[in-house]
Amino acid sequence: MKIYDISQEVFSCKVFPNDPPPQKRVMMRIADGEICNLSEFSMCAHNGTHVDAPYHFIDEGKRLDEVSLERFVGMAFVAEHQGSISADNARAMLQRARLFGFGGEQRILVKGDAVMTEEAAEVFAEAGILLYGNESQTVGPEDAPAAIHRIMLGREIVLLEGIRLQAVPEGVYLLNAAPLNLGGCDGAPCRAILIQLHE
Repeated sequence: MKIYDISQEVFSCKVFPNDPPPQKRVMMRIADGEICNLSEFSMCAHNGTHVDAPYHFIDEGKRLDEVSLERFVGMAFVAEHQGSISADNARAMLQRARLFGFGGEQRILVKGDAVMTEEAAEVFAEAGILLYGNESQTVGPEDAPAAIHRIMLGREIVLLEGIRLQAVPEGVYLLNAAPLNLGGCDGAPCRAILIQLHE
């Protein structure tokens, strides 16, 4: 069994433009005579590797704690792509995932500098996938992400953003991207991992 850590380290992570970056403060140090080492931190729910709940762009959408964990944990297909993802590209990813088998077509993770288009988002939405992940800090163009978020989150497709797939070959893996249980929130950081179950 091989485990791939596909998460960013929090304090050195990528941050979406104008979002506050993570910050850490040391509260206690053993070296200073304290009983233990103790830190506190603050961060935006969408820093680094994180998930988006429907409520992020849809006011009546499910909040993070209302989304089933089954969406975050299960078989996933890693597809490699560069540039804009067209409707045909999306259909090809789903087809390749089905050929690999094991149910990976339910969760699609895209490796590379890829940008979702509205047409591709509609394909994934119609297919009823549970989760879509990418290496960018947002789904869709950074300067206009709203439309694509609304399409996918409107179908309750969980978005997993800011993953790191450079070391992961294309194929099907067991994904665990369970987020922190932040009640009532629009998203949360997660420690996303892929487990290779099949050679």
